Amino acid sequence: MNWLMQNIVSGQACFSGIVLIVTAIDCTSIPQLWLRQVARLLLIIGLLSVSVSSTPLPVWLWDLVSAVTLVWLICRRGRYAAIGGRLAIFAWLAVAAADLPWHIVPQPRLATSRTLTIIGDSVTAGIGGDEQSTRWPHLLAEQHPLQVQDLSHIGETAESARRRLATIPVTGEVVLIEIGGNDILGSTTPGAFRTVLNGLLAAVAAPGRQLLMSELPLPPFLNQWGDIQRTAAAEHSVLLIPKQVFLSVLARGDSTLDTIHLSQQGHQQMAQTVCTLINPAFPAK
Repeated sequence: MNWLMQNIVSGQACFSGIVLIVTAIDCTSIPQLWLRQVARLLLIIGLLSVSVSSTPLPVWLWDLVSAVTLVWLICRRGRYAAIGGRLAIFAWLAVAAADLPWHIVPQPRLATSRTLTIIGDSVTAGIGGDEQSTRWPHLLAEQHPLQVQDLSHIGETAESARRRLATIPVTGEVVLIEIGGNDILGSTTPGAFRTVLNGLLAAVAAPGRQLLMSELPLPPFLNQWGDIQRTAAAEHSVLLIPKQVFLSVLARGDSTLDTIHLSQQGHQQMAQTVCTLINPAFPAK
């Protein structure tokens, strides 16, 4: 995965875009013509960067920052240019502040039993030819004293996982959910995904159980999918793992077979990454 695509699907493009926008706004009052032209270019690149980042923030916040920026563009040569510029900068910094907490890796609390359940698709289950002993759930259980219940399946969606869990009891005190990629790539609508994801989380939740869910890397203009995940995570007290955590594994050149499915090296890297992620719940003995 090249750095540009990684920057976009990880959501980091929002922050880099905001840096460019704020810089452009701050430079528009400079008297030198060529610097103002550079600022205009930075503004365009910054707006494009934010647009393709699919940052799932509330619509009202995007409407507000768009309105403030438009007002600044209209009056940037008038007597209120300085005030408009400061308001626009403040609005864009508010966007960065609103999104920043979702990029902080959550810390699960200490578990009373060393039991972990993994619900996932082919990123976890492999692509058919993979031996169970080479996949990251098995490697995780092998390398650390954990009882791992692996409920991952090739082609799994939120709906198929929900149906499967109706007949299989979840045994883990900590549950790691890696679901949604096939929903985005398949025929699931955002509305259907919202319904089935909430149903899946409700089915898995239990007193004393901790749920962790991997945030989906989002292609451009799919903000709604991210908003669904974040809203569902908040409603069901799920710790949402920032998309850049697992994406850091997928982005390694030797970690995937086809940019999505893990190679043997990728499974090793994923096992190490998950171990670091859940270590607060299962500290090394």
